[in-house]
Amino acid sequence: MGDVAMTIPVLRIFTQTYPNVKITVLSRVFFKPLFDDIPNVNFLEADVYGEHKGFGLLKLANEAKELGIDAVADLHNVIRSKAITAYLKMTGLQTATIDKGRAEKKEITQAKGAAISPLKTTHQRYADVFNGLGFPLELKNPSSQVRKQLTPRLLSLIGKHSQKAIGIAPFAAFEGKMYPIDLMQEVIAQLDALGKYRVFLFGGGKEEIQQLSEMALQYTSVANVAGQLTFDDELALISNLDVMLSMDSGNGHLAAMCGIPVVTLWGVTHPFAGFTPFNQPSENQLTADRAQYPLIPTSVYGNKFPEGYEKAMTTITPKKVVEKLLEIV
Repeated sequence: MGDVAMTIPVLRIFTQTYPNVKITVLSRVFFKPLFDDIPNVNFLEADVYGEHKGFGLLKLANEAKELGIDAVADLHNVIRSKAITAYLKMTGLQTATIDKGRAEKKEITQAKGAAISPLKTTHQRYADVFNGLGFPLELKNPSSQVRKQLTPRLLSLIGKHSQKAIGIAPFAAFEGKMYPIDLMQEVIAQLDALGKYRVFLFGGGKEEIQQLSEMALQYTSVANVAGQLTFDDELALISNLDVMLSMDSGNGHLAAMCGIPVVTLWGVTHPFAGFTPFNQPSENQLTADRAQYPLIPTSVYGNKFPEGYEKAMTTITPKKVVEKLLEIV
């Protein structure tokens, strides 16, 4: 999810810079709503578990070629995208593939307490791919995303409120990237006690939905929207937030692509690895204390960390989180 969402601001800038160039995005149909509002961008569904499974990738590649494409930008650099890119290159198309910077990322995860410096952002790596095809991009002046209209169904679920809206996505794929739930409840309780804000909780899995539902019931200004919205409605709601509080996870990137301020909490991963949400200042990146946990970042994706490092995020206090959110809203 996060990798796909990070392409959106880059594609927006591309279409603004090159309004006469048509783009076809090849991805799973679930992600189609992300691209619906970008001019000159069409979507080609990749049914990688059905029609396009295995050698079906060649059929998918031919479907793309039949659309009259002139070049291929591989923004993923995984087995499937490599196969499609290689095949289309053999047909004479110009191609360029993302350099994920694996060597630099490996080095930063082995710093062992030494000073680290920011690596190239993933967004810039995407831009570099287009540059390799002869389309240089300037990412410094992105356009603001217009807030999407809330559908009647969405309004019936969340109601109409004049209060500022704060989104909170408290979960992540791995424990080392997730703010302890008891501390997150302190954050929510402090925001609720102010009586000035409407808080929306975002999540995905069944256990998460149940946990968020129970959490929301404890407060008057908190609503759980996890499991209740279509992806389109979720994106519409996110685009109407005033700030999103997220882990190092996809929801932060979804908010950033909508032009929403994002406060990210970093545990065993670190913003210097290049996955900071788009156009978000360093002040919005609240990181665990490397003095206490010197092996941070323990991995790029947060799936590997030494024993005890799952507690690294306790060094980010609820008070600090709330203060940062209130600075923005």
